[in-house]
Amino acid sequence: MLLVWIFAVPVHTFVLQPSVNVTVLRNVSVEGDLWAEHRLDQLMEALNTGKEKRSEEKATVQGVDEETDTVHSKRTEEHDRNTTYLQEVEGEEHLPPTVNQYTTPHAMATAFQPVLHLLKESVTLLPSSPSTSQRQATVSSKTTVETTILHIVNSTAEAMGTTLLVNESSTIDDLRVELHVTNGSKLHPLEEVSVDVTAMAARAGPTAKTPPSTFMAKLPKKAAAKKKKVIKGKVKKLIKGILKKAKKVKKFKRERKLKPTTPSYFPYFEDHYCPSKCSCYGRVVQCSDKDLGKIPYGIPYNSRYILLMNNHIDSIQLNLLSEYDSMEFLVLSNNRLTDASIEGAFEGIQSLKRLYVERNLLRSIPTDLPVTLEELRLDGNQISVMSDAAFGRCPGLLILSLSNNSLGNKSSTIPPGVLLPLGKLQTLTLSYNQLSSVPLQLPLSLQELYLRGNRIQSLQGDMFWGVAELQVLDLSANRLTNKGLGKEALLNASNLESLNLEGNSLKQVPHNLPWTIKTLNLEGNFISSITKDAFISMPQLEHLGLARNKITKVALGAFRVLPLLHQLDMSHNALQQVPRQLPLWLHSATFANNKIHAIPRDAFCWGRGNESPLSRLVKVDLEYNMIDLGHLDTLAFRCLRGFQVVHFY
Repeated sequence: MLLVWIFAVPVHTFVLQPSVNVTVLRNVSVEGDLWAEHRLDQLMEALNTGKEKRSEEKATVQGVDEETDTVHSKRTEEHDRNTTYLQEVEGEEHLPPTVNQYTTPHAMATAFQPVLHLLKESVTLLPSSPSTSQRQATVSSKTTVETTILHIVNSTAEAMGTTLLVNESSTIDDLRVELHVTNGSKLHPLEEVSVDVTAMAARAGPTAKTPPSTFMAKLPKKAAAKKKKVIKGKVKKLIKGILKKAKKVKKFKRERKLKPTTPSYFPYFEDHYCPSKCSCYGRVVQCSDKDLGKIPYGIPYNSRYILLMNNHIDSIQLNLLSEYDSMEFLVLSNNRLTDASIEGAFEGIQSLKRLYVERNLLRSIPTDLPVTLEELRLDGNQISVMSDAAFGRCPGLLILSLSNNSLGNKSSTIPPGVLLPLGKLQTLTLSYNQLSSVPLQLPLSLQELYLRGNRIQSLQGDMFWGVAELQVLDLSANRLTNKGLGKEALLNASNLESLNLEGNSLKQVPHNLPWTIKTLNLEGNFISSITKDAFISMPQLEHLGLARNKITKVALGAFRVLPLLHQLDMSHNALQQVPRQLPLWLHSATFANNKIHAIPRDAFCWGRGNESPLSRLVKVDLEYNMIDLGHLDTLAFRCLRGFQVVHFY
């Protein structure tokens, strides 16, 4: 911001140069005043001269009038040029530039130049010393003119965004004028000029030429007042033009600030558009956790993944989603959708493969699912019924997840064969419902079935009509008993590899399990003993979990029939010794939190005599038992890779 300081009232001249600071100092000495008084007395004596000087005075007056007319004509031309410029500015089709034209020292000097030139003319230079009364009148008149000029200059500076600070001295001899042009907060006085009165008059040119003494004597009041009035009028006109121009610039700034910036065309649904509350990464639109009440308007039609989870969406605009021909993945989890609010919403979507509508308020499975759908997740709703119409439209479904619903509520069961239209179904999740039995007539293509946390008490033989491809079966946290797992329970699951029976009511290891099983979890049951032939029908078993049971006794060689067993967990039981003849290829054995106080010599190392092959055990966990390390038989660990394998603490 430009800052201009003016200290004092009388102004005799300004020397302005582009990009410089100017200080004009007027120091009038006491000797100058005495000389002025003496010269003024001479003028007064000249008033008493004869008629012989009258003709000379007339000629002088005519010359001064001609000079005044010349000055007036020059000022008129300058005024006309300014008027023409303002008319051109007003007639322009485009608004003026926004940059303030008075913000640089050079521009401000140019704007003040006409004013300063007129200020030069307002100064009266006395050629000789006047009388005391005349000097007082002259000083009074000059003070009035200079005060008026300062007021005008101050007004002009305010219009141009410049600050003028005026400090008036007590006497005219001590008056000083200082002009500082500052840029920002720094003050840069670059030049200081002491102005000599006579030199100023010489530099001012003919317009400021000192009139003869006879002229000053003849016209000390009327002519000076008239000339002062003319100059004052010209200055006012010039300043008025500058103020008008500054006002136009200010108006333009205000109008441009208020002018709306929103384009008339907004690229909704275009490839490069992204809703304001969403984040877009290529063709992935992330609008999750945005507190949205509806699907944002304008999501690009070429989007492949649209993520809208964790909002408050309670409805879907009809025919909105059908416009997204490229959409493959839609996530609406954790919202407030109901059956009525999504009716017809998914119909006509051409490329949708994965649909997540978890944790909403649905009571039934949507019946307008697209034919291209491969994965449907409806977990955490209030679904209590399943119908054929729900899956008849999407025969290519591969994954169906309905956990944490109300299926099987009020003694109702899933109708047999309701899932048969899903001929390609591979994964079915029905965990944490209220089912009392496994659904019947499941698709033979099913590979993974999760039924954890239900009320199932038994498995029926007609769970599959034919040999199923089932590989993973999770029946944990149910109410199964040994009676419920009959001979025909898993007759058609000849490809089963993983069976989870954790947290049921089994009292012994189930018999008649598929020989293909590789992972068997029997943790958290009521098994008390392991017989010798408990695992004889499972030669491919690799991982066996028996933790958190009530096992106190294990028959000799009960695990020897498991040649591929890698991991055995028997923690949190009631064993008193480590089971004998554990498989030599066992990698990890856990017996923590038992009542073990003895380790038989043939527990880990057994064979003919003392030539037992090297064990493959890398970890034996015996923590929290009753072992007395002082009475350990060191031969019990002779085939281990080192004592670091065994953990007693």
